[in-house]
Amino acid sequence: MNKGHKETINIRVVSCAFMVLAIAIFKPFGLEVWQWQAYVHLLAILALGLFSCFLTEIILRYVIRMPRSYDRGVGYIISRNLRFQCINTPLVSLLICLYRHFAMSDLVEGNRLSLSNYLETLVIIAFLSFAIGLYWRFKFRSRYLAAELEETRLLNEQLKKLQSSNAGVPQQTGDGLLAGGTNQNSQITLEGNTNEHVTLDILNLLYIEAVGNYVKVCQLQDDEAHTNMLRATMKQMEDKLQTYPMIVRCHRAFMVNLGQVEQISYNSRAMQLVMRHSNDAIPVSRSNVNKLKELLG
Repeated sequence: MNKGHKETINIRVVSCAFMVLAIAIFKPFGLEVWQWQAYVHLLAILALGLFSCFLTEIILRYVIRMPRSYDRGVGYIISRNLRFQCINTPLVSLLICLYRHFAMSDLVEGNRLSLSNYLETLVIIAFLSFAIGLYWRFKFRSRYLAAELEETRLLNEQLKKLQSSNAGVPQQTGDGLLAGGTNQNSQITLEGNTNEHVTLDILNLLYIEAVGNYVKVCQLQDDEAHTNMLRATMKQMEDKLQTYPMIVRCHRAFMVNLGQVEQISYNSRAMQLVMRHSNDAIPVSRSNVNKLKELLG
């Protein structure tokens, strides 16, 4: 068993123990009417909590296809932990609710299986899960920050390598353009739904942004960022530029030229691409983060 697995097991055990301790202190579910049997019930709830964590891990790994990993970045870890809580909280609430019905309803009529019974259990467990999540978030805050900084550093190194290997290359392999072509060959015309169009050197394209029924084309001219508006859709732009690997869709409203990205940064745990010359920060949606990482890798 490696260090990561041991740490995960330790986290689950401590979390379940915290939940049982809180239940022992506040005595919900009519625990105050039991005497020594209350300790038996608390041990049973602890076992149910551990079983629920084990079952949730199986669901995440084999159903949702999110295996435990400390090598996929901070965003992946946070996303997986959030999904774990969203699955585990209602699951352990259901198990405790069933236990209340079958093992704790003799002396407490309110433990009978019902919707209100389940909602009561869910509210209590959700509150405890939130408190436990805050504790672990605070405990691992410095580790997450260090991992985030290291991940950002590696991504920026990979970005520089990608830019160096593709510097000055139009990179279109069809329609008469060859890799390593001249600037004339790298000219492209973007057309809108009306008569307007924009002709630019593909190497100088910074980004394209969807603005209502228009797209804003930001390009580099005389070392300054200039914008043009076209009445078109992002789908039209994506189809037009799909043969240029350095032009990628990073967000529902943005396409960027990776060759013109100054650096990759994180802001409130969201990835952003800071563009050269304009210093505009282009957001990367969660659904496109992994795609961008694979491209850079």
